[in-house]
Amino acid sequence: MSIQIYNTLTRRKEPFIPLDPQRVTLYACGPTVYNYAHIGNARPAVIFDLVRQVLARRYSEVIYARNITDVDDKINQTAAELGVPIADVSKRYTEAYHQDMDALGVKPPTIEPRATDHISEIIKMIEQLLASDNAYEAEQHVLFDIENFPDYGALSRRDRREMIAGARVDVAPYKKSPGDFVLWKPSSGDQPGWDSPWGRGRPGWHIECSAMSAAHLGNVIDIHGGGQDLVFPHHENEVAQSRCAHGTEVFARYWMHNGFVTAEKRKMSKSLGNTMTAHELLKRWPGEALRYVLLSAHYRQPLDWSDTVVEQAVTTLDRLYGLLRDHSSDVSASPDAALIEALEDDINTPTALAALNGLAKRMAKADDIDKPRLAAQLRASGAVLNLLQQDPEQWFAQRQADSTLDDHAIEAMIRQRDQARSNRDFAEADRIRDELAAHDIVIKDGPEGTRWEVATR
Repeated sequence: MSIQIYNTLTRRKEPFIPLDPQRVTLYACGPTVYNYAHIGNARPAVIFDLVRQVLARRYSEVIYARNITDVDDKINQTAAELGVPIADVSKRYTEAYHQDMDALGVKPPTIEPRATDHISEIIKMIEQLLASDNAYEAEQHVLFDIENFPDYGALSRRDRREMIAGARVDVAPYKKSPGDFVLWKPSSGDQPGWDSPWGRGRPGWHIECSAMSAAHLGNVIDIHGGGQDLVFPHHENEVAQSRCAHGTEVFARYWMHNGFVTAEKRKMSKSLGNTMTAHELLKRWPGEALRYVLLSAHYRQPLDWSDTVVEQAVTTLDRLYGLLRDHSSDVSASPDAALIEALEDDINTPTALAALNGLAKRMAKADDIDKPRLAAQLRASGAVLNLLQQDPEQWFAQRQADSTLDDHAIEAMIRQRDQARSNRDFAEADRIRDELAAHDIVIKDGPEGTRWEVATR
């Protein structure tokens, strides 16, 4: 059976058939490096890294490009606020992004193009759009003319009024249509800029990704990914300028978009003050636990973030690493077939994780003679998701070093134990009790529920 992908363009799940099976191409929008990435920004990094891994099991070469946007007005603003050069801001947060993604088990992409390294390609692409009458000059700006592209809106499926409202752009007097978007804009003396046929200036955000994708992957690519919030206007604009510049019928053959990460069912946003950066979360939790949570919901669905779900992930990983510690194996094994089948069905990570945990349950109940084989299969299955690859002793040593159980964490673990007992999973209930005991927390069950206290020495 072929890999199945839900294509945002067609709004249906389709078999994945690459343009060239010897060279599969994948592009995902990376960070704009003006601050630490919040956990919502980390979700596409984790998801499309996994997409690359799933494809690589089937195809000999998968070229994955994930860009860095290092020229942007937000970067300029941050630099002005901090009183430092713009290059210092982009360098600092690019390095932080790499460190944080590494901690989340995200492998480097095949190519990581940066916008500032592709100014000549961007200028050439704008010249092509001007030559084909798909763009025009106005007051030192170059803008894309959406009226000259009949398919504009096909990806997002919005009518023109919705698109203009959704674009959240100034209705500048020099635009032919309010929905026309900037390809090049002038730079003042204190802003980054490059010489161009239209004067000193800098590129618009949308044209950067189109130029970088074409430079490294070609004019037509297999898969383009990103967050759901990028469907419009960013990806809609990419389609328009790429197809018009290259004269192609398609830009990306499959579009994949991940859902939002929410906090208490509300989208994370700086305006609401409910963002959580991966950088800060990694100070509190193991990166592998954060990765587990990011994989716990289907990528197209929203993921509601809370301390409770991270605590549950840590508990699950404790159990899995405990099995691997108690039953080490040097036997080679293949991943669980059900896990692979789930991932090849539109990256169904909840079903894949269920298969991983099902394998662990079988291992726990197996005869000792079978446990080494199942341990090897558990580790091989985890490898596909980039989980369970640490030495178990290293995991538990780090857990012990990081362990600072506050009242909230203790109460959460007791709730997990109560749930395990309700499910008659007494082994899990005992494991949680033992973990609390290791932190000098004594729990007492009674008619009024479970109480806890700190053991006296």
